[in-house]
Amino acid sequence: MNERRGMLIGLLSTAALGVVFAGGAQAQETVKIGLLATLEGPFAAGGQDGMRGAELAVKERGGMVAGKKIEIIKASSDAKPDVAVNATRKLVEQDKVQIMVGPLSGSEGIAVKDYSKSQPGITFINGSSGAQATTLVNPSPNFFRFNTEGAQWMVGLGDYVLNDKKYKKMALIAEDYAFPYSQVQGFMAGYCKAGGKVTHKAWVPLGGKDYSSVIAKLPTDVDALLVVLGGADAVNFLTQYEQNGGDKPMVGGSITVDQTVLNFKGKRRESLLGTPAAGPMADSIDTPAWKKFVADYKANFKDGFPSPSLFAFVYYINMKAALDGLEAVKGDLSGGQEKYREALKNLKLQTPVGEITLDENRQAIGPTFITEVAKGADGTFYNKVVKTNASVNQRLNLPKEEFDKMGLGSRDVPSCP
Repeated sequence: MNERRGMLIGLLSTAALGVVFAGGAQAQETVKIGLLATLEGPFAAGGQDGMRGAELAVKERGGMVAGKKIEIIKASSDAKPDVAVNATRKLVEQDKVQIMVGPLSGSEGIAVKDYSKSQPGITFINGSSGAQATTLVNPSPNFFRFNTEGAQWMVGLGDYVLNDKKYKKMALIAEDYAFPYSQVQGFMAGYCKAGGKVTHKAWVPLGGKDYSSVIAKLPTDVDALLVVLGGADAVNFLTQYEQNGGDKPMVGGSITVDQTVLNFKGKRRESLLGTPAAGPMADSIDTPAWKKFVADYKANFKDGFPSPSLFAFVYYINMKAALDGLEAVKGDLSGGQEKYREALKNLKLQTPVGEITLDENRQAIGPTFITEVAKGADGTFYNKVVKTNASVNQRLNLPKEEFDKMGLGSRDVPSCP
């Protein structure tokens, strides 16, 4: 363990002792919730905002549910599945948390899902990880995901960029792991079906620093680039693309034009204006529930972003689900938490973007928003809503036979050269 990681874990351990939202309480009056996010690596800024979102859900209840105090014990990972599992194992087996919320990244989620099967007495609720396979392949009976996932987030974007933007031929660059595979599938399933062509795919390592060779190989005879990179990876690519004279319009993955990226400084940022993307939320949603969520976020986190990031939103709704479920059973986690899990299965979760329910695999069904990057009067960048899909299921609203024939998203699925 390097010195930096050692210092970080030490700080988190110290913080955990103080993150008791309502003072000391005897064990039987306290519910301990483990909170895991990626606080190192390319998604560190997203992980920090995810923590803010989860904390906001607890603060809204004054740190209490059904007369029980909520104690949050935090841990960090770095987007690596083994690190996420080790951090989760410590929270469950040493810190004795009763409920787990996390992790952040796609492959981390698959690994934690698999670990959850070895801990049937603990309930696991996702953080923001968005890989399809977490819930669609070998689901765990005690793992719940109240956020729609990466493929669901992109439904409708392919049709939009083909028909409205007239991007008939595209190339893509994406990180080479489970979540971007899901994002690309969600986009290409609709784009290919509508007649679009993707003639070049560049899969790059997570945490990349030098994109020069990838940029050099991008074809010039395409209308646009689909970019599915997040955090520091997105910033590094955008900066280097600008420096190398890149001028193709872009279509963004859900975390490529998130607040964690839109707030980076650089000339290339201006060229993101008008960039279409899609996701489970949008900065400009014009409803009282969304406006209240944004106002509460800003009031509680002066060090946050101009608007809550996707990570803050998704961690918020998953923590809210954990607490709403506790309220439904009056804080009773006895009997192997069976009553609690039954309450979660039947929960109709009211979120800032509308109602979310779960399917038979304990996976969210909910809305998706097609967006474009815009610039506010104050100079801040945000995602404005251009279209809304009211409800998207994990098979992308396709007939089961059609989805199953296509299969899970991967490097090669779908394909429309």
